[in-house]
Amino acid sequence: MGAGRDEIVDAAFGLFATRGYEATAVEDIAAEAGVSRSTFFRSFGSKEAVIFPDHDMLLVRVEERLRTSHANSALTAVVDAVKIVLFHYVAEGERARDRYRLTSAVPALRERELVSGARYQQLFRHHLSQWGDGSNDSALRAEVTAAAVVAAHNRVLRRWLRDECTDPHQEIEHALAVVQRTFVRDAPAGPVALLVIPEGTSLPLIETAVRQAVEESLVRRVAVAASSPETVE
Repeated sequence: MGAGRDEIVDAAFGLFATRGYEATAVEDIAAEAGVSRSTFFRSFGSKEAVIFPDHDMLLVRVEERLRTSHANSALTAVVDAVKIVLFHYVAEGERARDRYRLTSAVPALRERELVSGARYQQLFRHHLSQWGDGSNDSALRAEVTAAAVVAAHNRVLRRWLRDECTDPHQEIEHALAVVQRTFVRDAPAGPVALLVIPEGTSLPLIETAVRQAVEESLVRRVAVAASSPETVE
């Protein structure tokens, strides 16, 4: 029985550690894993791809999580999605650190890693922008929020890979809480309105009364905000 994907990955990383990435050819990996060259390429497509064997699977899991959200939970879904990626790498243990050493030393691998990170950021931006109002400010907010989430993830992951972080679960919670506090604006507090409607009032008249009360409340809020020197939009 031939070797599976995991065995090919193990063989590749073993050779990279002993011979170096550049000095290891696909034929060397295939021979070490006990498979043919064609089998290797059916499994991975390139030598670079064997360094990131789970990237496509992670993208699928991230997309599945994002699809389950709605307008009020859009950022929560992105936060959950980025944790999926981080905790996958943490679960890999030393294999993730082996990859980090390789990507730090080989420019082509570093470039591929940056492209992968950009794909996650683009996915998050697209997801967040779906729930915006279509304005330039809304699109910009989605862009910078997605970038902030990815930056928080990258910071915690790098610290863990360098053995500077002993509890990545706690650190990512803290980092993402900072992102949420920065980009989630709390609804402004305001007075509670009590609308008294006489018994027997028709539904259209009730709808009109409620709409008028809401509009008057919004007008008052806008007036107060415009007159406050401390208000920053």
